[in-house]
Amino acid sequence: MKSTGEVMGIAPTFGEAFAKAQLAGGTRLPTGGTALVSVRREDKVFLEPVARSLVESGLDLVATSGTADYLRGLGIDCEAINKVYEGSPHTVDIIEEGRVQLVINTSSTPQSVKDSYSLRRSALEVGVPYFTTPAGAAAAAAAIAVLKTKGTPTVCALQDLHAQLPGRGEAG
Repeated sequence: MKSTGEVMGIAPTFGEAFAKAQLAGGTRLPTGGTALVSVRREDKVFLEPVARSLVESGLDLVATSGTADYLRGLGIDCEAINKVYEGSPHTVDIIEEGRVQLVINTSSTPQSVKDSYSLRRSALEVGVPYFTTPAGAAAAAAAIAVLKTKGTPTVCALQDLHAQLPGRGEAG
Protein backbone atom coordinates (compact mmCIF):
# COMPACT_ATOMS: atom_id res chain seq x y z
CA MET A 1 0.00 0.00 0.00
CA LYS A 2 2.91 2.35 0.55
CA SER A 3 3.56 2.69 -3.18
CA THR A 4 0.02 3.93 -3.81
CA GLY A 5 -0.10 6.25 -0.83
CA GLU A 6 -2.74 4.24 1.00
CA VAL A 7 -2.78 3.85 4.75
CA MET A 8 -4.84 1.92 7.23
CA GLY A 9 -5.53 2.00 10.91
CA ILE A 10 -6.18 -1.05 13.07
CA ALA A 11 -7.90 -0.53 16.39
CA PRO A 12 -10.74 -1.83 18.54
CA THR A 13 -13.01 1.09 17.56
CA PHE A 14 -13.69 2.89 14.31
CA GLY A 15 -12.77 6.28 15.79
CA GLU A 16 -9.35 5.06 16.89
CA ALA A 17 -8.74 3.28 13.58
CA PHE A 18 -9.66 6.43 11.65
CA ALA A 19 -7.39 8.53 13.87
CA LYS A 20 -4.51 6.15 13.14
CA ALA A 21 -5.20 6.23 9.41
CA GLN A 22 -5.29 10.03 9.40
CA LEU A 23 -2.00 10.23 11.31
CA ALA A 24 -0.40 7.68 8.98
CA GLY A 25 -1.54 9.73 6.00
CA GLY A 26 0.01 12.88 7.45
CA THR A 27 -3.19 14.54 8.68
CA ARG A 28 -3.04 15.88 12.21
CA LEU A 29 -6.53 16.13 13.63
CA PRO A 30 -6.96 18.87 16.24
CA THR A 31 -7.85 18.22 19.86
CA GLY A 32 -8.50 21.89 20.50
CA GLY A 33 -9.02 25.14 18.70
CA THR A 34 -11.83 25.97 16.30
CA ALA A 35 -13.79 24.00 13.73
CA LEU A 36 -15.30 25.89 10.80
CA VAL A 37 -18.59 24.32 9.75
CA SER A 38 -20.58 25.15 6.63
CA VAL A 39 -22.93 22.51 5.30
CA ARG A 40 -25.69 22.44 2.73
CA ARG A 41 -29.30 22.29 3.88
CA GLU A 42 -29.63 18.58 3.05
CA ASP A 43 -26.66 17.70 5.25
CA LYS A 44 -27.79 19.52 8.39
CA VAL A 45 -29.54 16.38 9.67
CA PHE A 46 -26.16 14.70 10.25
CA LEU A 47 -24.63 17.73 11.91
CA GLU A 48 -25.98 17.59 15.47
CA PRO A 49 -23.98 14.56 16.71
CA VAL A 50 -20.86 15.74 14.89
CA ALA A 51 -21.09 19.26 16.35
CA ARG A 52 -21.83 17.99 19.85
CA SER A 53 -18.89 15.59 19.69
CA LEU A 54 -16.53 18.35 18.55
CA VAL A 55 -17.68 20.65 21.36
CA GLU A 56 -17.37 17.82 23.93
CA SER A 57 -13.84 17.27 22.63
CA GLY A 58 -12.99 20.90 23.39
CA LEU A 59 -13.33 22.57 20.00
CA ASP A 60 -15.12 25.86 19.48
CA LEU A 61 -17.41 26.14 16.49
CA VAL A 62 -17.67 28.89 13.90
CA ALA A 63 -20.21 28.50 11.12
CA THR A 64 -21.70 30.31 8.18
CA SER A 65 -25.04 31.97 8.92
CA GLY A 66 -27.44 29.17 7.94
CA THR A 67 -25.40 26.52 9.68
CA ALA A 68 -24.88 28.74 12.74
CA ASP A 69 -28.64 29.37 13.00
CA TYR A 70 -29.29 25.64 12.78
CA LEU A 71 -26.71 24.79 15.46
CA ARG A 72 -27.93 27.54 17.78
CA GLY A 73 -31.46 26.21 17.34
CA LEU A 74 -30.17 22.91 18.74
CA GLY A 75 -28.62 24.71 21.69
CA ILE A 76 -25.07 24.37 20.37
CA ASP A 77 -22.98 27.50 20.80
CA CYS A 78 -21.16 28.80 17.75
CA GLU A 79 -19.89 32.02 16.28
CA ALA A 80 -21.23 33.13 12.88
CA ILE A 81 -18.92 34.07 10.00
CA ASN A 82 -19.59 35.39 6.50
CA LYS A 83 -19.26 33.34 3.37
CA VAL A 84 -16.63 34.70 0.99
CA TYR A 85 -19.12 36.46 -1.28
CA GLU A 86 -20.71 38.16 1.76
CA GLY A 87 -17.55 40.14 2.49
CA SER A 88 -14.87 40.28 5.17
CA PRO A 89 -14.45 38.97 7.72
CA HIS A 90 -15.24 35.65 6.01
CA THR A 91 -14.32 31.97 6.10
CA VAL A 92 -11.11 32.30 4.10
CA ASP A 93 -9.94 35.21 6.26
CA ILE A 94 -10.13 33.20 9.48
CA ILE A 95 -8.47 30.16 7.90
CA GLU A 96 -5.57 32.25 6.62
CA GLU A 97 -5.29 34.01 10.02
CA GLY A 98 -4.75 30.61 11.68
CA ARG A 99 -7.97 30.79 13.68
CA VAL A 100 -9.31 27.48 12.27
CA GLN A 101 -7.94 24.01 12.98
CA LEU A 102 -10.60 21.91 11.18
CA VAL A 103 -13.02 22.52 8.29
CA ILE A 104 -16.26 20.68 7.61
CA ASN A 105 -17.82 21.87 4.38
CA THR A 106 -20.39 20.38 2.04
CA SER A 107 -21.73 22.18 -1.00
CA SER A 108 -24.39 21.83 -3.69
CA THR A 109 -25.33 25.08 -5.42
CA PRO A 110 -23.04 26.71 -7.99
CA GLN A 111 -22.35 29.57 -5.54
CA SER A 112 -21.57 27.22 -2.65
CA VAL A 113 -19.26 25.17 -4.88
CA LYS A 114 -17.48 28.38 -5.89
CA ASP A 115 -17.18 29.49 -2.24
CA SER A 116 -16.04 26.03 -1.24
CA TYR A 117 -13.15 26.13 -3.68
CA SER A 118 -11.52 29.12 -2.00
CA LEU A 119 -12.30 27.78 1.47
CA ARG A 120 -10.82 24.35 0.75
CA ARG A 121 -7.87 25.82 -1.11
CA SER A 122 -7.04 28.03 1.88
CA ALA A 123 -7.33 25.07 4.25
CA LEU A 124 -5.00 23.06 2.03
CA GLU A 125 -2.45 25.87 1.80
CA VAL A 126 -2.23 26.35 5.57
CA GLY A 127 -2.47 22.64 6.43
CA VAL A 128 -5.91 22.58 8.02
CA PRO A 129 -7.67 19.22 7.70
CA TYR A 130 -11.00 19.43 5.92
CA PHE A 131 -13.87 17.05 5.35
CA THR A 132 -16.42 17.42 2.58
CA THR A 133 -18.96 14.68 3.30
CA PRO A 134 -21.22 13.86 6.24
CA ALA A 135 -19.48 10.49 6.66
CA GLY A 136 -16.04 12.14 6.68
CA ALA A 137 -17.16 14.70 9.25
CA ALA A 138 -18.59 11.98 11.51
CA ALA A 139 -15.38 9.94 11.20
CA ALA A 140 -13.25 13.00 12.02
CA ALA A 141 -15.39 13.80 15.08
CA ALA A 142 -15.08 10.20 16.31
CA ALA A 143 -11.31 10.25 15.79
CA ILE A 144 -10.91 13.59 17.56
CA ALA A 145 -12.90 12.27 20.54
CA VAL A 146 -10.51 9.30 20.76
CA LEU A 147 -7.42 11.49 20.45
CA LYS A 148 -8.75 13.81 23.14
CA THR A 149 -9.40 10.99 25.62
CA LYS A 150 -6.63 8.50 24.79
CA GLY A 151 -3.91 10.65 23.26
CA THR A 152 -1.77 9.49 20.36
CA PRO A 153 -2.75 5.94 19.37
CA THR A 154 -0.26 3.10 19.68
CA VAL A 155 0.98 0.96 16.82
CA CYS A 156 -0.52 -2.47 16.30
CA ALA A 157 1.42 -4.79 13.98
CA LEU A 158 -0.47 -7.11 11.66
CA GLN A 159 1.78 -9.95 12.81
CA ASP A 160 0.60 -9.45 16.40
CA LEU A 161 -3.03 -9.59 15.33
CA HIS A 162 -2.37 -12.69 13.29
CA ALA A 163 -0.79 -14.37 16.31
CA GLN A 164 -3.97 -13.72 18.30
CA LEU A 165 -6.17 -15.70 15.87
CA PRO A 166 -7.45 -18.98 17.29
CA GLY A 167 -5.02 -21.83 16.55
CA ARG A 168 -2.25 -19.52 15.31
CA GLY A 169 -0.06 -19.18 18.39
CA GLU A 170 3.08 -17.14 17.94
CA ALA A 171 3.64 -15.22 14.73
CA GLY A 172 6.32 -16.81 12.63
